[in-house]
Amino acid sequence: MALLELRNVSKIYTLGGEVIRALDDVSLDIDGGEFVSVIGPSGSGKSTLMHILGCLDSPTHGTIQLDGQMIHSASAKQLAHIRNQKIGFVFQFFNLLPKMNVLQNVELPMIYAGISGARRRERAMEMLKMVGLENRARHRPSQLSGGQQQRVAIARGLVNDPRILFADEPTGNLDSHTGEAILELFRELSTKGRTIILVTHDPEIAAVTSRRIEIRDGKIASQVDPRLAGLDRVATAPVAG
Repeated sequence: MALLELRNVSKIYTLGGEVIRALDDVSLDIDGGEFVSVIGPSGSGKSTLMHILGCLDSPTHGTIQLDGQMIHSASAKQLAHIRNQKIGFVFQFFNLLPKMNVLQNVELPMIYAGISGARRRERAMEMLKMVGLENRARHRPSQLSGGQQQRVAIARGLVNDPRILFADEPTGNLDSHTGEAILELFRELSTKGRTIILVTHDPEIAAVTSRRIEIRDGKIASQVDPRLAGLDRVATAPVAG
């Protein structure tokens, strides 16, 4: 069984009397431990897909199974619980709280999970050590470089040991050298079995992942998927188990 299974998922909006199919009958499997990119231009549907995969939104039609649990009809409260337990996020603009220090920012998801203060601090320091920032634990975000702030955001995204880490344009606010260092960190996490879904508009960034899913007009236009016969063969239809 795949970690994530989407079957015939659509997201439909009505805007000014016009029907907009942000996602249009998408079927997709993502296995545990995969490093996947979702690529497409602005308006293609890639952000809508991430929001649905990340339990930030629900589909209009279709079914979604995450880690063996059907979630397409979950309530907002249930989705919030699933996000806290199973999903981590890393965003382009870091989203760190400026009045909290680095350690407190990393601890934040564990507060919502009801983890004790002593265990929160221990776990947060473990994550900061993993990203090479344990010596910056008492600094405020404003005292860090952009690359350091993104590493803190990655530590925060991983602190609850989620099944999936979503990275939404994670290098978009960084220079090329710093961005490459962040991508290398994602590659290292992937080699350790972490499931990572990277959302981007940049083909060069998508190229670092082992599987690339291109979204156009709300549909999966193509996939570069090494699971297909012939390494890096391009599929023009969705791959689903």
